[in-house]
Amino acid sequence: MDGWQQRRTSFGSVAADYAALRPGYPADVVPFLLGTAPRRVLDLGAGTGLLTERLLAAGHQVVAVDLSEQMLDQLRARLPGVTAAVGGAEAVPLPDGNVDAVVAGQAAHWFDVVPAAAELCRVLRPGGVLGLVWNTRDERVPWVGALGELLADEARDHEADQTVVVRFAAELPAEVEVLDSAVTQLVTPDQVVAGIGTRSYVATMTPARRAEFLGRVEQLLATHPDTRGRAELELPYTTRAYRLTPR
Repeated sequence: MDGWQQRRTSFGSVAADYAALRPGYPADVVPFLLGTAPRRVLDLGAGTGLLTERLLAAGHQVVAVDLSEQMLDQLRARLPGVTAAVGGAEAVPLPDGNVDAVVAGQAAHWFDVVPAAAELCRVLRPGGVLGLVWNTRDERVPWVGALGELLADEARDHEADQTVVVRFAAELPAEVEVLDSAVTQLVTPDQVVAGIGTRSYVATMTPARRAEFLGRVEQLLATHPDTRGRAELELPYTTRAYRLTPR
């Protein structure tokens, strides 16, 4: 299995921590992507349902699809009314013209753009939209910047590459609109460490390498002047949402 395929299928091994420790999405993302009228939506790469939850709260009907059965088990436990199926962007397990919109939170950088774009065109109804969303740690905050520096060598070539939006826009083809927002997690230092453990570049490490690496994250939080001795931290994220409307 090549490195890319190994990384994009690595999340099942950390599904419970992913569900508990990854940030959700700001409330303004869903109306920007979908408007306010209820729609039938495919949440592609739905994972444990962090974006699914926002979609449901906004009144949309959701079908959740993910490569990992373990991730979907977490979604089903939290959101038992949602239809969920194993599948990927390159082979969506839905019939033609089945949904009004496709959304992907923290997932589209794992899609193979050419076959995925063809599948999205197949399952979308006329007038449908594609919404792509990412949360990114806000490293303008000093301690978060220090954390980013620590992670940089391991994270390089593994972090979300949002240039995939340009490739989807060309392949569909589609017009692109952008929303910038933000969300903040209240977390303990231990939760910050465990959250880093859900990243693909950590989940695929050997147990010994993972323990050593996460120990360095723990040491940073124990010694940085902005986090030392604190029982709770505010971990800020910037959120960028892209609405792609096929021409």
